[in-house]
Amino acid sequence: MNPNMIKKLQKMQRDMVKAQQELEASTFYGSAGGKMVTVEFTGDKKMKNITIDPDAVESPEDIEMLQDTIIAAVNDCIKQIETETESVMSQFTGGGLPGLF
Repeated sequence: MNPNMIKKLQKMQRDMVKAQQELEASTFYGSAGGKMVTVEFTGDKKMKNITIDPDAVESPEDIEMLQDTIIAAVNDCIKQIETETESVMSQFTGGGLPGLF
């Protein structure tokens, strides 16, 4: 294989690892129910915090709605992480390997 191509691939690999590490160190926020529930995740999809507005629960009947709202907030945040990860990593994978084709 061409030595220049090997150097390009090695650099691309280093850049990908760095980008992945930066994503994992990032913080993402999700919310649902008009921000009744907010969650905070790291880029590697580990929940760091959850905040529930005290007005979210006025009676025991509100618990089921609150549970659904928490699930929606968590899913919102995970979707943001996946979208950002795809966006960042596509610079390395979208369109094949530069210089090979």
